[in-house]
Amino acid sequence: MGRMITLEADGPFDAYVAAPDGSRQPKGGLVVIHEIWGLVPHIKDIADRFAREDYVVVAPDLLSRVGVHPELGLELQAARNSPDDRVRSEAQPRLRQAFSTVQAPQFAAWAVTALRDAVDWLETQAGVGNRVAVTGFCFGGTYAFALAAEEPRIRAAVPFYGLPPEATEFQQITAPVLAFYGDLDERLIASLPAVEQAMKAAGVDFTSRVYAGTGHAFFNDTNPHTYDAASAADAWRRTLGFLGRAIGSPATASPTPKSGVDS
Repeated sequence: MGRMITLEADGPFDAYVAAPDGSRQPKGGLVVIHEIWGLVPHIKDIADRFAREDYVVVAPDLLSRVGVHPELGLELQAARNSPDDRVRSEAQPRLRQAFSTVQAPQFAAWAVTALRDAVDWLETQAGVGNRVAVTGFCFGGTYAFALAAEEPRIRAAVPFYGLPPEATEFQQITAPVLAFYGDLDERLIASLPAVEQAMKAAGVDFTSRVYAGTGHAFFNDTNPHTYDAASAADAWRRTLGFLGRAIGSPATASPTPKSGVDS
């Protein structure tokens, strides 16, 4: 459904793009930010799903620049989730080495620049204009917060199981934020009260949805160890309703579920 393009942010980087059928008017534009495993087929599938809901989508590949190509990401993900203790143990040094660069401040600065370039691209697409939002998963959830803080053109942010970077200027977030978590994701749940407090102090329209009995990566239907179908379906419904209210064109947006977004 989609295709690869090349964007530019202090050097070229790839992105997957998907768009509605040509006969349908876009509701807006959406940046989709991948998990720590990179621009793997799961993320492209999510982009396609949003395109079928009439959003123009761009999913940048942020990790190939530091050597984590999608093929390696899939290999590392499989090793991390292996039922074999030995395989998981042997994968740890490779995981640390592969993702060490991602922790560097210079990478974070470049990643936000790349994401802003993706926003530039979206704004040039027919029917999008200034109706741009962001969503992301895990690593991408963190960068969804970061982009919302650094880019005033973002009109809605939907982070899945991510935390704002420590340096986030919460008062710079002008978009409403809908964040999803699983209550078994101990590290993120422990940090959530502080995030909620910071968002409230900054005057950000912030809603968190925590699903009971689920953990990290509950939306990833390619991971049988983490996927929770009921939670994923509910989060998808709420996301579409939230985006429809925030950026969906009144003339073309699908009806919003009556229950809306609640906590």
